[in-house]
Amino acid sequence: MTETERIAQAYRELEARAGSRYDLRNRGNQLVLDERRRLARKLFHDAGWLPLGRRRVLEVGCGTGSELAWMLELGASPRRLVGLDLLPDRVRVARSAYPGFEFHEGNAEHLDFPDSTFDVAMAITLFSSILDPSMARNVAREIVRVLRPGGGMLWYDFRYNSPSNRNVRGVTERMVRELFAGLNGRLHAITVVPPLVRRLGPLTSIAYSSLARVPPARTHLMGLLRKPT
Repeated sequence: MTETERIAQAYRELEARAGSRYDLRNRGNQLVLDERRRLARKLFHDAGWLPLGRRRVLEVGCGTGSELAWMLELGASPRRLVGLDLLPDRVRVARSAYPGFEFHEGNAEHLDFPDSTFDVAMAITLFSSILDPSMARNVAREIVRVLRPGGGMLWYDFRYNSPSNRNVRGVTERMVRELFAGLNGRLHAITVVPPLVRRLGPLTSIAYSSLARVPPARTHLMGLLRKPT
């Protein structure tokens, strides 16, 4: 089985047993999403990019498009939003849900776009699914290639290995810096252990704030990494 086939199979298995993992009626899931989007908004604001306007945005590993669609809340133009995913079923759902966007099916090791096409690239829990170091390097290289000078990559991913999922691996800050040696920017540790916060019940809001003050409890890294002009 190739690495591409393994990733596709792993995503299908994950979706088949997702359960409450992505249910936003769960207060813990909602807090995780809200925290991530607050920080993303701040990163774009601090870069002077809000509203996004005519900036062209690519999400690599876009799934069914919901994360890309959130860019509309930051002022992006629908026609400037582009998503790519490995799974054809996801791309079909995305095209149906967001007909004004542009979606492609394909392997991110070979992005079918000219150099310097995008102002923003998004890699949201993408690289933790790539276990082959060579493939990870190829995807990173392609993302940097299609970014315009002065543009940036919005990164969000696990920094720890998952004890319950052998198909993902944590991507440490050192690994991010090695993959994207030509990009610059701070990485922030965020997101309290998701499987834990989903189970906190009525204590979720209070407990989340308390746990977030403990650095090792923040399981993900997020940042806007900029390509030099």
